[in-house]
Order: sequence, then C-alpha cells, then structure tokens
Amino acid sequence: MIFNYGFGALVPLIVLLAAFSVRILREYQRGVVFQLGRFWKVKGPGLVLVIPGVQQMVRVDLRVVTMVVEPQDVISRDNVSVKVNAVVFFRVIDPQKAIIQVENFLLATSQLAQTTLRVVLGKHELDEMLAERERLNIDVQQILDAQTDAWGVKVTNVEIKDIDLSENMVRAIARQAEAERERRAKVIHAEGEKQAAVTLLEAARTLAQQPEALQLRYLQTMTQVAGDRASTVVLPLPLDLLRRWKAARTDEPPR
Repeated sequence: MIFNYGFGALVPLIVLLAAFSVRILREYQRGVVFQLGRFWKVKGPGLVLVIPGVQQMVRVDLRVVTMVVEPQDVISRDNVSVKVNAVVFFRVIDPQKAIIQVENFLLATSQLAQTTLRVVLGKHELDEMLAERERLNIDVQQILDAQTDAWGVKVTNVEIKDIDLSENMVRAIARQAEAERERRAKVIHAEGEKQAAVTLLEAARTLAQQPEALQLRYLQTMTQVAGDRASTVVLPLPLDLLRRWKAARTDEPPR
C-alpha cells in the first residue's frame, strides 16, 4: 500500500515535469541550451526537451532582420552637413556566438551600423554621396559584415535611403546645375558657329572658283523666297550691271 501510494503521487509529478520540459521550436528558430550555466548545445527545430532547474534555453530567430538606422548627422569631406538614414538587412548564422559573444546582438548591430554609416560617408564628398550610392552601400555592408562576424551575425545588405540637405544647400546645388547647363549650351553654340564658319568658308572658295555656281545659287534663293507665302517683292538685277556701275564710279575698267 505504501508503495502504491508513493507511485501514485510520483506519476503526476513526472507528468508535470515532462510538461515543463517540452519546447517546440519552429523551422526558423534555434534554441541555445545551457546546462548548469554552461553552454551545452544548440537544439531545434521541432520538439526539444529541457530539464527544468538544470537546463535553460534561449530562443534565437534565424530569419532576416530589417533594421532601420535612425537619421545620422554626417559632415562630408567638403564640409557639407547632411542627414543620412539607411536600412540594414542581417540574420543570425551562428546562434551560439549570437548569445554568448554579445549581450544583445540586435542593439549592438544597430549601434555599429550608425557609427559605421557616419564614418564611411564622412570620408566622401557630397557629390559622391549623391552619385555613387551603390558603392557606398557596398562599403558599409562589408565593414559591418567583417565586424559582426565574431557575433555570429551576417549582414547581407545595406541600403542608404535618404540624404537630406538644408534648403540653402539645395538652392546652391540648383544654381550650380543651372550654371553648368548654361556653360554646356554656350560651348555647343560656339562649336556650331565654328563648324558653320568652316563650311561657309569652303562654300565661298568653291563659288569663287566657279562664278556660274554663284548665279545658280542666286536663282535657287529666289525660288525659295518666291515659294514662301510672304509679302516680299524680289527684283532680279543682273550682276554684270552692278559690276559696270561700280567700275564707272571708281573709274576702273570693268572686268
């Protein structure tokens, strides 16, 4: 009777102990198990047994974490103050290191991303920040990945979202862009004038060698003027009469 009574009291205790020992980890979770304070093993996913009072388990999520880096005040190499924010994508690849080597890998990665963003962008000028954003993303990602490797964290991607400028700087950049466009327009216009002058010089030389070509060009111009619907009156005047009249005024024999 005493044995039956003791066994009957032990069964509920065993059932209760088993209930508290069962853990279910999802596919994207791992459990870092400590036995009497010392690391034992990484378990999961699925059904995991943890002995209460002897073992403790810390759950670790292996999915990609999307972390928004707060806007950081950055002074570029050409002394321009801007606000920059970014997004960091990372995940845990070694649950043991993520729990043992760092107190809070989420907070540590966030703070490291903020400081790295300020340091990397502070080495570049404003034009490089605006034009070479892809290269800056790669630089920040490589630095973060190298430093978080000891924590069992893999930084997969970094994207710089916004680069906010002051209103004065925006107006200055707009004036600079407008001046650059005007400079290009003047250069293109000057190149066109130069090419036109060269072409006209070649045409003048050709017409000088063949006077008949000048007469044909004159007739062609008259045809174009007559074809336009304008109130222009054209009076053809032979060039020979002009030459004779000019020669008479200058007392020179006509050629």
